[in-house]
Amino acid sequence: MTAVTVLLVEDVVELRSVLRQALQLRGGFEVVGEVGDGAAAITAAARLQPDVVVLDLGLPDIAGHEVLTRLRRVAPVARVVVYTGSLTPERFPLAREVEAYISKENDIGYVVELIGRLPARPWRTAVVDLGPHPADVPAARRFLAEQLQRWGCAELVEDAYVVVTELVTNAFVHAGTRCELRVGLTDRALRLQVTDYGTGMPDPRTADERAEHGRGLLLVSALSVGWGVEALPGGGKVVWAELLRSGDGVDDTGALAANGPPG
Repeated sequence: MTAVTVLLVEDVVELRSVLRQALQLRGGFEVVGEVGDGAAAITAAARLQPDVVVLDLGLPDIAGHEVLTRLRRVAPVARVVVYTGSLTPERFPLAREVEAYISKENDIGYVVELIGRLPARPWRTAVVDLGPHPADVPAARRFLAEQLQRWGCAELVEDAYVVVTELVTNAFVHAGTRCELRVGLTDRALRLQVTDYGTGMPDPRTADERAEHGRGLLLVSALSVGWGVEALPGGGKVVWAELLRSGDGVDDTGALAANGPPG
């Protein structure tokens, strides 16, 4: 059985250590990262893509609600468990958007057992590393087509091709680094997410008929239910776009878009 990966976000080093040891002793968990502030949490979540984030809200640099919102943007598959002594659920407006909200009055054993009982999110995901050469753009399209065919949603290929081409090309041209393409699917939406490690930031621009890769982020915006950019405090960025799935029972209000991933 694959271990559940966990990112610990807590500014008290001793408490992080106790949490890590308790998870290891229980078994079935792998602590893939430990950080003590919000900026490091956002960067670590984007690059590690953990199954679970244990999040303290009383971090020294970024307010708890902002950290949570940005974590959702860069790691939408992650289940978030708030473990805090700074705010009660009634005083935290995003309390309903996390999988569990635990006061630090509860002991570590309670936290670990609760994490162990969390249900899995209804996601299918796949990831590939690319670049830094633009010649890898066709490889991104092939990878996408293979995944959509495997998942039985080939009807999305045409629009998804355009979107993934633009996102990956932007990473190579403007960031000048390798990138990671992550494809995620629920019963409602397809998420295409590209993480790079450069400084350039994408902006919508006027269509360029000479550009082999299409009409830029204007097309991404037209084809997607939502898209966005999240700068990583440690350098680089995550650029994502989401396409609605077609078919009976698909509710466009349930798509990720600007409101984050489905619960």
